[in-house]
Amino acid sequence: MLTLTYEYKLKPTPEQVEALENSLDVCRRVWNYALRERKDWIASRKCSVNACSMRGEYIMAADSPYPGFVHQCKSLTQAKQANP
Repeated sequence: MLTLTYEYKLKPTPEQVEALENSLDVCRRVWNYALRERKDWIASRKCSVNACSMRGEYIMAADSPYPGFVHQCKSLTQAKQANP
């Protein structure tokens, strides 16, 4: 079997560079927000219920659901409406 590989080099204009950087910045912020949601949820489940940490932590409700795919899709939709 023969596999061909093609390489393309982009030469964007300054306006296109700005648009690409803006799009990538938005993607980075969305990814980091979703990752922070999951890490906060996991961190809130690490310590026992009858003990408190000596350092300040964000405490989530015990019945808060895991921020899975469906939950994060809903959050993203709300964020899009709030920040057009």
